[in-house]
Parts: sequence; C-alpha cells; structure tokens
Amino acid sequence: MMTLSLFFKQHPKAAIAFSGGVDSAYLLSEAVRCGVDVTAYYVKTAFQPQFELDDAKRLASELGARVKVVECDILCHDIVAANPADRCYYCKREMFTLLSEQAKADGYTLILDGTNASDDAGDRPGMRALKELSVRSPLRECGLTKAEIRRLSRESGLFTWDKPAYACLATRIPTGEVITAEKLWKTEAAETYLSGLGLRDFRVRMMGNVAKLQVTAVDLPMVLEKREQLVTELKMYYDEVLLDLDVRKDR
Repeated sequence: MMTLSLFFKQHPKAAIAFSGGVDSAYLLSEAVRCGVDVTAYYVKTAFQPQFELDDAKRLASELGARVKVVECDILCHDIVAANPADRCYYCKREMFTLLSEQAKADGYTLILDGTNASDDAGDRPGMRALKELSVRSPLRECGLTKAEIRRLSRESGLFTWDKPAYACLATRIPTGEVITAEKLWKTEAAETYLSGLGLRDFRVRMMGNVAKLQVTAVDLPMVLEKREQLVTELKMYYDEVLLDLDVRKDR
C-alpha cells in the first residue's frame, strides 16, 4: 500500500486544493512535513462561508504553508445556478479548472485534493470532474479513511481534527430550485448565528422561505432552551422556522 511519505517522495512538488476542512488540512500538513514544494489554493465562491476561509488561513499560517485565494464567480455559470441533481459536477469542474490554471501559472503541474478512502465515488458527481481534470487524491490512494485522518490529525496537533464535516451552502437549497446570492446569504447568516450559540454540527435548510433546522441529539436540548431567541433571530431572514426531529447522526 502506498503511504503519504512515499507519495510525496515521488511527487516533491504539488498544488493542493485547500478547503480548510479535516482532509485537505491533513494533506497539507503532511506535504509540509515531507518537505514538498507546495502551495495551497483556496477557491472562494459564494458557496463557501467566511469561517471556512478563516480556518484555511489559520491552518496554513500554523503550518507555515503558502496559501493563495482564487476568486470564482460561480453563480455566473447558469448550469450551476440552475441547481440540477449533478450541480456538484459542474461546480467542481469550474472551480478546479480555475485552480489548475492559476497553479500552472505558478509552475505546478500536479494538482491534489483531499478526497479520502471513505468517500463514495458513486455518490459524488464532483469526483467525476476531478478525474476528468487529472486531479490526484493521495489520501484515497493511500487508503486513509475519515476516522484515520481525524486520529492522525489529532496526533499532529491540527485544530481541524474534530471539525464537523461541512457541505457547501448550496446544499441547503433543494435540487432544481435556482440558487441566488440572497438565498446563500440568508443561509450563511442563519448558520453563523447558530454557530455563535455553540452549536457545532447542524444545517439550516431552505423550504421556500421557511428554515428547517437539523441538529444532533446532543444539541437538541440547547435549541429548545433557546427556542424563543432563535426563532426571533431567524425570522429576520425566513417566514417560519421548523425543527427536524429526525436528528442529524453523529459524524
């Protein structure tokens, strides 16, 4: 089985698609540890909340790694904004095409991403785009699962080790419903507020102009305790606020 150390020995220069999440954070840390000539590229779109960029910059700073932010106006692509079932494919293709162009201009020909061995390729249209663009996924190639990456990240002292899995803001909008900047802004504002209350693993999904909260069983008592202020705050953005009692499962 290939190891990350061996992978980076064979590929001493690479660009990493860096989201600030658990997987790409660990991949970047190992690249730095192995002495790779590496630059992390964060593609900023309307689909990513500000905290993801903040986490990416913090982690890169702690590792002493170079990071570049690449701006992408993802909503200008009609097929992405239309939000079809395979939206992720078109979104990933646009983002990684832009990232690859920037990386190649900087002298990198090898592009890596943080897909791990737990990710189901059959259920992720975005992974088809990565294959078409020849993006390599060392964590997956080395057989590293999400649980293993969290353990190794903790041992490496990365603050991202227990960061909840995060799907982009566009996933809060039902498939087939047009994505707009306003809908994304509402979602980010609502989720930023809930995060400020102390919730960690949750979603605020849109149903028309109704917010449906999905939280874990652990956070359910807090939501009920703060129900009145939570409803008051979220009604600044939505007509109604609903709580999904089919709670999110622990990651």
